[in-house]
Amino acid sequence: MAAFFSLRSSMMNSAYRSQASTTVKSRRSSYAWGVLAVLSGAVALVSYRYLFDRGPVPPGVAANRHVHPWLIVHATSAATALLCGPFQFVRRLRLRHPGWHRATGRVYVAGCMVGGVSALFLAAGISTGPVAGAGFGALGIAWMATTAIALRKVLTGRLAEHRHWMMRSFALTLSAVTLRLYLPFSTFILGIEFVLAYRAIAWLCWLPNLLAAEWLIRASPSVLERDDVGPDFKRSE
Repeated sequence: MAAFFSLRSSMMNSAYRSQASTTVKSRRSSYAWGVLAVLSGAVALVSYRYLFDRGPVPPGVAANRHVHPWLIVHATSAATALLCGPFQFVRRLRLRHPGWHRATGRVYVAGCMVGGVSALFLAAGISTGPVAGAGFGALGIAWMATTAIALRKVLTGRLAEHRHWMMRSFALTLSAVTLRLYLPFSTFILGIEFVLAYRAIAWLCWLPNLLAAEWLIRASPSVLERDDVGPDFKRSE
């Protein structure tokens, strides 16, 4: 009997530790996601200044041959995608408000597609050379491709795969954030010449993001494959 209670106590302690560990991981994940959401919102709101012709235009951007009208188109659409993106991954919103999830998802997809097309025009007119142009052009193509695949997956009812591709798409959307983090760090902190830094960051602002998304998809498959979008969502699709 004593052995039974000892075993039972050990199992309960183990379960408690496992639950506590899961809670800590969940909180850390929530904090990290909160930071991403705040950064996304801040970058998006600052980017909307181009729509109202407010604030300075960086010299490297102003020198782009296709800056008008594609800068306004790109900044507005990409900022909209950046604002909508974080909410697509909030499970509680998907469960309680599936209609809202669908509506913001459509806005997100539209923002990515328009942002991707305008990114190609801006990449073609870039003033910092073909390396930077190729980097941003590849980003635009990958951004549209991952978003289109994510849309196709949800329309065919393959929800787990839809989430995987949405993670890849949003990782590329976040390149707007990482670009603005890497550029001042490399030029002001590390002292790298702007043109050299810009050429490298044209690739570094999105490739590591995509690799991080792939790692998360493989590290947490059970979470990403939960069928938790809500009955209204599934019926409507």
